[in-house]
Amino acid sequence: MGANTSRLYSALAQTLRSSQYDQAEEYPDQAVDVEPIDPDCLLEECKEMLRNRPPRPHRTFKLPGSQSSKYPPIRVMQWNILAQALGEGKDNFIQCPQEALNWAERKYLILEEILLYRPDVLCLQEVDHYFDTFQPALSSLGYHCTFYPKPSSPCLDVEHNNGPDGCALFFNKDRFELLDSTNIRLIAMMLKTNQVAIAQTLRCRETGHIFCVAVTHLKARSGWERFRSAQGSHLLQSLQSITEGTSIPLLVCGDFNAEPSEDVYKSFATSSLNLNSAYKLLSSDGQSEPPYTTWKIRPSGESCHTLDYIWYSQHAFNVDSLLCFPTEEQIGPNRLPSLSYPSDHLSLVCDFSFSDEPDRLL
Repeated sequence: MGANTSRLYSALAQTLRSSQYDQAEEYPDQAVDVEPIDPDCLLEECKEMLRNRPPRPHRTFKLPGSQSSKYPPIRVMQWNILAQALGEGKDNFIQCPQEALNWAERKYLILEEILLYRPDVLCLQEVDHYFDTFQPALSSLGYHCTFYPKPSSPCLDVEHNNGPDGCALFFNKDRFELLDSTNIRLIAMMLKTNQVAIAQTLRCRETGHIFCVAVTHLKARSGWERFRSAQGSHLLQSLQSITEGTSIPLLVCGDFNAEPSEDVYKSFATSSLNLNSAYKLLSSDGQSEPPYTTWKIRPSGESCHTLDYIWYSQHAFNVDSLLCFPTEEQIGPNRLPSLSYPSDHLSLVCDFSFSDEPDRLL
């Protein structure tokens, strides 16, 4: 075991203090003192830990646009990683082998996915191992880390849980400077809800461009469409204030728990913030979302839906490349999660560059 690996084990061995759960309304960034880890070394460690598991589904990038900027693109990753407590205790994936959900290995599958694509901005949902895994590991890789838990996380109802799940936002400190950070508890029908968002305003160190990135996870389940729509409206109003309309370009990542037919999707698509969904560009006409971003089997049956999105200010950003989804054959008949893939949601990865003439395109 090399020095880098030893430092990783030391970082992941940090214990979670119960007092950290008492800040659901105002949840400050938690600094962690860790030594840097070489990402290639950590990736090799992940592969070694997963050597007895089948390889993950192969995915390729599609290039809908041509990158013309002299600066490297901004790689953004959106992913509902599946809360450990829910995966083991509530979600009941009847075709998933129990050993596939073993956290001792599943965490390496999640980290491997992140390390394969090395996003500059990483937006995660259902994070319930933030303090003992993601904060120390990603801090050691040079990310600024922010976590905002659900006020009444369902993870807390599961025996032997690791605390509440929530949204987490990470960005590469070498590339971006944090100007402002806002935690948002979403409101629907004049009531505070159990769903949250994080919005951060960043300055690109290479170009000087300022932009805002937000991560959210809306209410799940059929029958809650109006509720999700109200949550989306509140989030849009909050982002409108933060970005001063269209003055600050915007990226919004999230598990919206909503198909494109729902009102909350239409609200984002028609917002005055001039947003577009990046993954529509995978379709031949550039107008259709992918056929699925999540695919699982529960006792109620098979569930295949498009629920996850990366929205972007189409006047300010160009989409340079998109990570394609695995095929049905690659996913396999037992669907997700599996021994080769750690979540019931697929990750979305998109490369953006700044538009040369953002005002002209408004």
